[in-house]
Amino acid sequence: METESSRRPLKSRETGWARAISRLLLRWGATPNSISVASLFFAAGAALALYFSAQVLPGRRVLLLVLAAAGIQLRLLCNLFDGMVAVEGGLKTKSGEVYNDLPDRIADPVLLIAAGYAARTLPGAVELGWGAALLAVFTAYVRMLGGAAGLPQSFIGPMAKQQRMALLTVACLLSTVETRFLLPGRIIWIALITVVAGCLVTIVRRTRRIVADLEAR
Repeated sequence: METESSRRPLKSRETGWARAISRLLLRWGATPNSISVASLFFAAGAALALYFSAQVLPGRRVLLLVLAAAGIQLRLLCNLFDGMVAVEGGLKTKSGEVYNDLPDRIADPVLLIAAGYAARTLPGAVELGWGAALLAVFTAYVRMLGGAAGLPQSFIGPMAKQQRMALLTVACLLSTVETRFLLPGRIIWIALITVVAGCLVTIVRRTRRIVADLEAR
C-alpha cells in the first residue's frame, strides 16, 4: 500500500494505543482499502457540518463545529490506520497506493472549500476556501513530482496535510466560543488565510528541495 519513500513519517504509529487499535481492526477483518474509503465519509460529514454551521442558531452551530472537528480527526485516524493495517498487518495490495492517496486528494479540498463557506459572511472567505483547496492539492502534486523523479517524497511543511487539518480542527473548536468575542466565522477565516500562506511556503520549500536533490545526483 505504501512504499518506504512515499510513507508519511508519523510518530503516532509507534504509540501503544495506535498499535492496539490497528490489531483490533485486523481482528475485525478491516482492510486497508476499506479504511481509506471510510476516511472520505468522515471528511464528507465534517464538510457538511462546516457548510451548514454558518446558517443555524448559535447552539446548533456549536454542535456542528464540534462534529466537524471530530470528523476531521476521524479522517486523519483513517489515514493512520490504513497504512498500519497494510504494512504491519501484511495486507498490502497492488492497488493500495491509489486507495492511499486518492481519498486525500478529495478530502482535503472538500474540507477547505466547506471551511470557506462556514465563514462566508466575511469578505473573500469562499474564495479563500477554494484557493486553499487548490494549493493543498498542489502541495501534494509537488511531493509526488519528486517521487516520480525517483526521489523520496518530501513531506516537509509548514503546511503539509497533518498541519492543515490540525489548524482546521483547532479553528473549529475555537469557533464554538468566538461569538462572545468575534464575528462568527472569523477564526476559520483567519485559519484559511494561514493555510493559503503556509501552502505557498510549503510548495516553494518542496520544489527547492527537489531541484537541489536532482542537481546533486
